[in-house]
Amino acid sequence: MVNFPERKKTRTVMVGRVAIGGGSLIAIQSMTNTKTANYILTLKQIKELEAAGCELIRVAVPDLDAVAALKRIVNQSPLPVIGDIHFDHRLALAAIAAGAAKVRINPGNLGSKKYFLEVARNADAAGIPLRIGVNAGSLEKKLLDLYRQKPAEALVESALAYVDLLEKINFNRIVVSLKASSVYTTILANRLFTEQATYPLHLGVTEAGPLETGSIKTAIGIGTLLAEGIGDTIRVSLTADPVEEVRVARKIIQALGLRIFEPELISCPTCGRCETDLVALTKDVETVIADLSLPLRIAVMGCAVNGPGEAREADLGICAGKKKGLIFRKGKVVKTVKIKQLIDAFKAELEDLLQELS
Repeated sequence: MVNFPERKKTRTVMVGRVAIGGGSLIAIQSMTNTKTANYILTLKQIKELEAAGCELIRVAVPDLDAVAALKRIVNQSPLPVIGDIHFDHRLALAAIAAGAAKVRINPGNLGSKKYFLEVARNADAAGIPLRIGVNAGSLEKKLLDLYRQKPAEALVESALAYVDLLEKINFNRIVVSLKASSVYTTILANRLFTEQATYPLHLGVTEAGPLETGSIKTAIGIGTLLAEGIGDTIRVSLTADPVEEVRVARKIIQALGLRIFEPELISCPTCGRCETDLVALTKDVETVIADLSLPLRIAVMGCAVNGPGEAREADLGICAGKKKGLIFRKGKVVKTVKIKQLIDAFKAELEDLLQELS
């Protein structure tokens, strides 16, 4: 079993019923892409995201129409709702009054420290946290030159300055995010911040891109930090359906063994030794196990070389030849069947395994 570094010790911050930091499970976030003012569509999407495994939901609050809908959304949402505010601190105050479980602000675009502290005092009175977001677009002018030379250091300096302001008014329900579209800058900034503060970190690579490219960039950025014990909640930012963000987030977390959401499917790469359509076979197995949530390891192997021996740790696996296939458990062959019967035999053996585990 792989032993990853211990999680960095951070404070616990409650967002509704969900704990962030303090050794709590890595919480999965996403953001609606509906018009918040249309509370019916927004709530519909929130429920879809919850079904996909989302645990915290952020909604944009860009205007008074969104504010008017926010209270209904907060009252009916199955997930804690985070208000996402930019530029106008009055919208942040309104989101707090509407019952948001957390408010996300980029202090650098609120206009003044006075407005920032007014939001913090209202959040404190409501007993909710603030997420202090820092990225290149919200940096103070005085830090722009530093950002060009040392972008990670500039992000951290900005975040620590805002944290210091909050600490001076005894506000410590703080979550921090340091994001860049550069994977390396994101990794370095979060590493540097962790060395200087213990507030929980929201991880993400901002503007990561479309589904495939964005997933790769995010997996490298978030995955690297999580493997180092850094990070307490994540949002995968994709130019795609938000449900895809949740799916990718779950896969990143599970790949590191930090949480288990579904069976792990391992399959060997295609090569000249394969005597069957391994791609189609793997998709068939994916379909069979799609609704399972048990922490099983399932293997699909394409030849004797990568057969039961290399997949001996799998709870259940199949190995396909030209005319025959094998069903095996923990490296031991339990059935030999004709290739056309392989999926049916796999289903039957899976049913037996599930009964044994029930």
